[in-house]
Amino acid sequence: MRLSETGQTASSVRWRLLLASATMLFVELALIRWAGANVVHLSYFSNFILLGSFLGIGLGFLIPAARGQWLKRWAPVPLALLVVLVREYPVQVRQSSSQVLYFTSVQTTGFPEWVTLPAIFLLTAVIMTAIGKITADFFRRLPALDAYRYDLLGSLTGSVAFALLSWLRAPSVVWGVLAAAALLVLGGRRNTLRYGIPLTAMVVALFLETTTAGISWSPYYKVQFFNPSISVNGIPHQVIAPLPTLLQENSPYRQAYDQTPGNPHKRVLVIGAGNGNDVAVALSQGAERVDAVEIDPRLQQIGAQLHPAKPYDDPRVHVHINDGRAFLERTDTKYDLVVLALPDSLTLVPGASNLRLESYLFTRQAFEAARDHLTPHGAFVMYNYYRTNWLIDRFAGNLEDIYGQAPCMTPFGWSGAVLMSGMTPADQSCKQTWQPGGPVPEAASDDHPFPYLFHRDIPTLYLGVLGGILLVTLLSVRLTGVRLRSTVRYADMFLLGAAFMLLETKNVINFALYFGTTWLVNALVFIGVLLAVLAGVEVRRRLPRVNQLLLQLLLLGTLAVAWLVPAQAVLSLPFAARLVAAIALAFAPIFYANLIFSDRLALAPDPTSAFGANLLGALTGGALEYLALVTGYQALLLVVALLYLGAFVIMRFAARPAAPVPDEAVVHDN
Repeated sequence: MRLSETGQTASSVRWRLLLASATMLFVELALIRWAGANVVHLSYFSNFILLGSFLGIGLGFLIPAARGQWLKRWAPVPLALLVVLVREYPVQVRQSSSQVLYFTSVQTTGFPEWVTLPAIFLLTAVIMTAIGKITADFFRRLPALDAYRYDLLGSLTGSVAFALLSWLRAPSVVWGVLAAAALLVLGGRRNTLRYGIPLTAMVVALFLETTTAGISWSPYYKVQFFNPSISVNGIPHQVIAPLPTLLQENSPYRQAYDQTPGNPHKRVLVIGAGNGNDVAVALSQGAERVDAVEIDPRLQQIGAQLHPAKPYDDPRVHVHINDGRAFLERTDTKYDLVVLALPDSLTLVPGASNLRLESYLFTRQAFEAARDHLTPHGAFVMYNYYRTNWLIDRFAGNLEDIYGQAPCMTPFGWSGAVLMSGMTPADQSCKQTWQPGGPVPEAASDDHPFPYLFHRDIPTLYLGVLGGILLVTLLSVRLTGVRLRSTVRYADMFLLGAAFMLLETKNVINFALYFGTTWLVNALVFIGVLLAVLAGVEVRRRLPRVNQLLLQLLLLGTLAVAWLVPAQAVLSLPFAARLVAAIALAFAPIFYANLIFSDRLALAPDPTSAFGANLLGALTGGALEYLALVTGYQALLLVVALLYLGAFVIMRFAARPAAPVPDEAVVHDN
């Protein structure tokens, strides 16, 4: 049937494609958040589910139209199975690598990680293969660019919907109800019972979680409060302590005040204010103004409601729900004391496999920014349970380089230490001065923000996981009956997908540095990426032809500019100018890249398979991000450029396919 003759049918296909695409992205985001909250391995391997999703969606698009219909019929079953299993057997991580540190509990519950992680990866891949198959069958019934346009609109809808739920701090049962409703619509009346039973089981499991005493959700964590302890993602995180306990002689909270006797402590900045312990201590020491910076609104809210000292009720306290590094970059205030208070986030920035929420607080540039906000006789203090001497040496050595003298070091508890540096030697009165225990590791930097990584290498733990993912991908492609010969012809689309995934990750990293690692910044970046991609599609739809060579040169040129402009140059700009520069540097390459991709997709004989190859390429790009552990993030732009060059060479020397039927083409009935 032609679109002009069956407008209602074509409209129905478009809107169902939009709904399927929205559901696909919504479920992916929900699984990343929810599984990471219940299986602590995933708090530090969030792209484990992301890579499983790309594998599944890619397979869903590559499976021929006539095959795999059973996946659509039973799509909710693996989703319900995953939710019920994870709900019944939550897992905490065991410290199992000496090359990289995880600030987590040392005990394990549930199944061991070698069982849990492969099971979650495989179930995620099956879930997304089924939803991807549903989406692909709508996709292939429309002309290529029309289908891609509605796929993007659906992705944008799913992204905005999940961001809205994060803003509302909606519990997991709300996520489950929305996903279940969308899947029921997509399944149709014939599958109401087949879909309804597993989806009901899923919603019931999430309802039981939501109604568990003390459970609430922040934009970052599943928070559970057992007075006086606060756990996040199943890990003990903070304890609300009365002021007398905080002021005991060996308490880390009071060391900064004891070792700076000449400091008036009138203006205090607390980064990682949490439930308010450090704020209460600052007030007890006579602070006239305390700026309390906390990234998680729920943790601050619990402290405001339940801390016995009521520090957040004091008019001297000014609360800032923000990323600590972003606050330092925006304020001009000078402080007598800057406190970096136990900032171990226990989670990663979504879309970045190795960047933690607090990573940019522990770079050399961050320590320099803190110093620049001190009064002439001010002091900087940081403390945590560092777990290992080399991490203490890394931070202390960095402070010595910046302040010109060794910092005070006060051990406490199990592997804990307080590090304190005054602006001059006279501004610190040490009970004990830091002495290195061996060679001092290189300081983390804004380009290589991995303070918990001992050396510039990829830990064997990561290499093993990535090797397993590659093996599963190859086996899955074979077992699902995907025709490799027909897929190889879209090798250029594969490379375009890998390059774009790396480029998107690099932009997430840059915006996290420029504007903070908050959930809102992250959500806006993803929405901005989708809008830039959509703009590329809309421009291509309105042009009869495009000059591929010109677009390729423009893409490589904008990548070169992004590589040549140092991050510190952008970071030094005023906020408005920084925003304009960040948008231009990030989204210009994305726009040109998707003009190229849209043109290639429009001319593909089998756009659905081409899109599937592109998604498998994105999986590869996600794995290549681990190169940043060796090279730093800026060098990833060189990898991006090489991948695009490879795609352009293949596009140039491969035979140009015949153009498919134009946009008024047939809508195939299944």
